[in-house]
Amino acid sequence: MTGPGSGPFLLGIRHHGPGSARAVRAALEQCRPAAVLIEGPPEADAIVHLADEEGMRPPVALLAHAADDPGRAAFWPFAEFSPEWVAIRWALAHGVPVRFIDLPATHTLALGGDDGERPAPDPACTTPGPDGPKAGGASTPGDAAPDPAGPEAATAPHAVPRRAHGRGGPQPGAGPEPTAGSAAPHTAPRLDPLAALAAAAGYDDPERWWEDAVEHRRGEDGGDALAPFAALAAAMAELRSAFGDGSDGGSDAAVGGDLPDGARDLVREAHMRLRIRDARRRFGDGIAVVCGAWHVPALTAKRTVTADRQALKGLPKVKAELSWVPWTHRRLSRHSGYGAGIDAPGWYGHLFHAPDRPLERWLTKVARLLRDEDFPVSSAHVIEAVRLAGTLASLRGRPLAGLTETTDAVRAVMCDGSDVPLALVRDRLVVGNVLGEVPGTAPATPLQRDLARLQRSLRLKPEADARDWEFDLRKDTDAARSRLLHRLRLLGVDWGEPVRSRGGTGTFRESWRLTWEPELAVRVAEASAWGTTVLTAATARAEAGAAGTTALADVTALAEHCLLAGLPGALPTVMRALADRAALDTDVAHLAEALPALVRSVRYGDVRRTDTAALGEVAEGLAERVFVGLPAACAGLDADAAATMRGLVDEVHQAVGLLAAGSPADAAPPALRHRWAAVLGVLAGRDGLPGGIRGRAARLLLDDGLLPGGRAARLMGLALSAGTEPAEAAAWIEGFLGSGGPGGMLLVHDERLLSLVDEWLTGVPAAAFPGVLPLLRRTFSAFDPGTRRAVGRQIRRGGPGAAGTPPATGARLDEERAAAVLPTMRLLLGTAHTGGERG
Repeated sequence: MTGPGSGPFLLGIRHHGPGSARAVRAALEQCRPAAVLIEGPPEADAIVHLADEEGMRPPVALLAHAADDPGRAAFWPFAEFSPEWVAIRWALAHGVPVRFIDLPATHTLALGGDDGERPAPDPACTTPGPDGPKAGGASTPGDAAPDPAGPEAATAPHAVPRRAHGRGGPQPGAGPEPTAGSAAPHTAPRLDPLAALAAAAGYDDPERWWEDAVEHRRGEDGGDALAPFAALAAAMAELRSAFGDGSDGGSDAAVGGDLPDGARDLVREAHMRLRIRDARRRFGDGIAVVCGAWHVPALTAKRTVTADRQALKGLPKVKAELSWVPWTHRRLSRHSGYGAGIDAPGWYGHLFHAPDRPLERWLTKVARLLRDEDFPVSSAHVIEAVRLAGTLASLRGRPLAGLTETTDAVRAVMCDGSDVPLALVRDRLVVGNVLGEVPGTAPATPLQRDLARLQRSLRLKPEADARDWEFDLRKDTDAARSRLLHRLRLLGVDWGEPVRSRGGTGTFRESWRLTWEPELAVRVAEASAWGTTVLTAATARAEAGAAGTTALADVTALAEHCLLAGLPGALPTVMRALADRAALDTDVAHLAEALPALVRSVRYGDVRRTDTAALGEVAEGLAERVFVGLPAACAGLDADAAATMRGLVDEVHQAVGLLAAGSPADAAPPALRHRWAAVLGVLAGRDGLPGGIRGRAARLLLDDGLLPGGRAARLMGLALSAGTEPAEAAAWIEGFLGSGGPGGMLLVHDERLLSLVDEWLTGVPAAAFPGVLPLLRRTFSAFDPGTRRAVGRQIRRGGPGAAGTPPATGARLDEERAAAVLPTMRLLLGTAHTGGERG
């Protein structure tokens, strides 16, 4: 490194390190360079000025993706405490040119692996320390300083995932490997430079040494801001000299592509040297270079221009497009799989911003969080926690308390030794839930701009934390929000996930859980191939899906999705595909699987004001074909197939009820209910069918009031007769009493059914009982505790109707009084106009 006052000033750093960030800012203030060069893709030079706009709020990332394949993408994340971000903001604030000098993204993306597997965490995060391999070189969470790795590889929903790279190399925290082409018979373990420096300083934990030596330093260099960088550069030079300087043990290891693993780092450093030469010719020697510390010796090495250009000759290329995208603290976390990640983004952000007394300020934040969550924490707890953390740091020989000591103090003083509230502290503060923002002037595809416009107009702000939304589809704004989320899901942009509604079960309600992840920016970019707006892209995607889908159930699900997403332009194509598949498919199980989604589509169209007449006709035809073929399809099934078919019977029953309830009284669909009842009667009474299916058919008829109690008792008596195998009888009971609903209450209120079950159960031979026990336990475990207690009391008293116990069936229903509440119940259930039950 050149001396003060000359240049260039090489500032070796660790990515996402607040200590490095403070040191970089101080060094820039001291040396006042004519230009600032930063390790990153040179294509970002055109958009780096956006970092100074008011709408830019880190964490953010540079996103590079191949123009013809958006799924091939890479990120370069920046936080407020990232040294590179600090250098960028300093340069823009002082009117100093900023240039990126790493290997261009056009080569980085082309060199990515095409192995079709999701990339594993960066090898730089698993580096051998003095005592063997160590994840990130850190033995305690929170004390790990940032790993020097490249951008996080991004995968897209419908593309082969690829590894991409940027900031790479074994800067502190990763070590070199043998150079490419080495013929050494026994490869030495990869060096961890940080571990070597820590061991020389008497530390057994390299990350703790880095935190004590760098992160906790605050103006201890006698006014020379360049001194730490000179010392670190000298240390890196010694390590590269001793252990070799040609290999990259960081994020570029095990990448594949057209370069050997070790050669990739050499290529990157050759490109950096060329860019530095260009900058010196243009701006003079007074320039500052902010890069990974491991690269510093290579950038000062004497290499000819010809040799560096030769190293770059013949590299593959793709057309790359770059933009800024929001990032999150969670994605900066090493636990997310990001190679250059850190364990505690929130903690490092606090260290960077705290003007003084960082320990006291941090513990005050912790106390405020716990109080907000109703934990009894007072100022006395804060004082005692500060004392304990300082004492622990002294006992452990540390200059200041780190996150390990702070966490131990919080657990002991504020959490009473419990890890439950401590997990809350880690999630909310140590990692944090910050989501960055980028200005509207940042480059974006037309689809991205349309999505941003819809997010603003519908007041759906992307947030890093999961947030639950309840939509009332009778309101225009909520209906538009629902359509947007369904369209995005169709495009593979899973911003929202449907969840079970807590406010009701009507078709006019929808519940969603929304979480914005940075990778969704890649998926939006990839979805741009389908159209320039969310509506046109989703329509094109649905039409393509209809043409390429062969399974009938998949086509009906797509039709349902088109209705939910409000895609009238795609419905004709989907309906033609649906009609073709339905006409050709003769498998009753396939038809039964497809019917529920189709009927839901018809019902949802009523709420969403969509014309579903064509869907209704297809649904009726599909139902008729199921009615005809179902009895024969239920014969000769084994236990697993019978259980599957019993589930399909349930789904068809619900679908027929919805289809009939949603039709006018004089229309044909109500007759479907009667024909379906006839099919259930055949299933309930036909010998030779699986017991579970026969029992379920009987139960469905009984629930609909189409099976008198005496008839139900006779069917049960036949199923539980002595001539029936115990396993088959137990399956009948499971089908009749299980599968949800108040099955147990039938036994409480009908003494004949309870007596039949009791007599059969006590008569099961001892040898057969173990075989039927699992079925019985599964059936009776589905009853709620109150029902099980009621059945047990009946049995202990000698069964219903025993002396001194009035039969439960003795109370008669006053139909006139019951009818008086029906209008109110219909109003509450939202069925006042249809006369049926809404989903």
